[in-house]
Amino acid sequence: MTKVTNIVVAGLGGQGVLKGTDILADVALRAGYDVKKSEIKGMSQRGGSVTGDVRFGKQVFSPMVPAGEADFLLVLEPTQVKPQRHMLRPGGVLITPDAVRADQLPNKRTLNVALLGVLSAHLPMAEDQWLAALREGFAGSFFEGNQKAFLIGRKGQREEVQSLKSNDQSPMTKARDSGETA
Repeated sequence: MTKVTNIVVAGLGGQGVLKGTDILADVALRAGYDVKKSEIKGMSQRGGSVTGDVRFGKQVFSPMVPAGEADFLLVLEPTQVKPQRHMLRPGGVLITPDAVRADQLPNKRTLNVALLGVLSAHLPMAEDQWLAALREGFAGSFFEGNQKAFLIGRKGQREEVQSLKSNDQSPMTKARDSGETA
């Protein structure tokens, strides 16, 4: 992979944006990529907007994803889609909370990790690398629930990606052409 992959994660303070970008950066490092990460906390302690950028590839020079160049925009809070959509490149994939069924999650605080599972189905890193990063990122008692949430997101998205491929349509094309989210 010589291309740099650009990912923006957005949400509100306390939703796990920073934990999510930490895990994503860890996975990319485990896979052997050069990784850069940055975050903007804003009023995060009062439920304000929080964004984190993760860029990985053979060689990455800047941690910031330029506007209009995000390959993936993962949004933990629906109210953050509109203010962050400008970050997504044409044909990029928007991942929102409706990509997973909240009633299937171990608890609502695992949404960030479930959406990482959705994202993981689009990325070249192996599942065992994701699980190792999750184990590193969460203490023993929290790992099991987060692992379950991750696998729910990953499995659901992988099934959708396989379905789209069998219909000769990529998830990026679907999201771009239909206005839907992944």
